[in-house]
Amino acid sequence: MKNGSLYLIPVTLGETPIDKVLPIQNREIINSIKHFIVEDIRSARRFLKKSNPEIVIDDLTFYTLNEHTKGEDIGSYLNAIKEGADIGIISEAGCPAIADPGADVVAIAQSRGIRVVPLVGPSSILMSLMASGFNGQKFTFNGYLPIEPNERAKAIKLLEQRAYSEDTTQIFIEAPYRNLKLIADLTKNCRPQTKLCIASAITCDNEFIVTKPIKEWNKCLPEINKIPAIYLIYKG
Repeated sequence: MKNGSLYLIPVTLGETPIDKVLPIQNREIINSIKHFIVEDIRSARRFLKKSNPEIVIDDLTFYTLNEHTKGEDIGSYLNAIKEGADIGIISEAGCPAIADPGADVVAIAQSRGIRVVPLVGPSSILMSLMASGFNGQKFTFNGYLPIEPNERAKAIKLLEQRAYSEDTTQIFIEAPYRNLKLIADLTKNCRPQTKLCIASAITCDNEFIVTKPIKEWNKCLPEINKIPAIYLIYKG
């Protein structure tokens, strides 16, 4: 019996219509899969119904993968592949395994020689870089910055230093409810000429992607409180 494959299934960002950002092939593959590894079962079910209103949710098997999942359980999620079944990984938003716990499953699949198939879909990290005007040849995604004020200030200055000394775009994210605090910290700790791109609600109706020097951001801060956002800094 031929082994199944592990499919990495991108999810829309926000309430973006599926037809706007996901190809038809994705939905065809989704319809053929009965096993899904997901961060949250409820939101995964909503996405699957959005992708195919005719899908029968009760016929599907879901495995939860989040910060509470035990390491020894992750490998067992792939057992159905040995029996010839395909498995799909669904993130909460965007592409699985990019700033996402799905990477742990993919690593196990690769170590077992399982075929891993990434599907086309939106990545807020890459799309913000594309639209920033910054260096797309050399860039680093840093995840979340420290929360403690002094540590955060040090981290911001270090990333800014690397942007200048290494000619590298520095990318990071923040919890939406702390957006305004992060912007304030950036304007406080970065050089006036350093360029900052703020990208929020990518692909959505209220999409906002703007690049300006730090000194210009001080004049007019964006209204993105509690909206998912990506931040990029680059040398001025």
